[in-house]
Amino acid sequence: MNDVFAHNPMLAIVSHIFFIGLSFYALQSIMPEKIIKKNHVFQAQLLFILLSFAIGSTVSNFFLDISYWSGRVPTMFN
Repeated sequence: MNDVFAHNPMLAIVSHIFFIGLSFYALQSIMPEKIIKKNHVFQAQLLFILLSFAIGSTVSNFFLDISYWSGRVPTMFN
């Protein structure tokens, strides 16, 4: 996995930003009013941001790993 970041760091940065933004967008479909206590707006926003980072970076790492390993498959047969 570290080879992906060493070979193309811009791809990793763009991928992480894209998937973090996408996960933040997806999390906005949840209605937090049903599960968040009243007067805890800042904490709910912080939770959404942290969840976006966790989900987005995990998904980004998955796609970067798939991209890296799929590029390495042909070398298995040489």
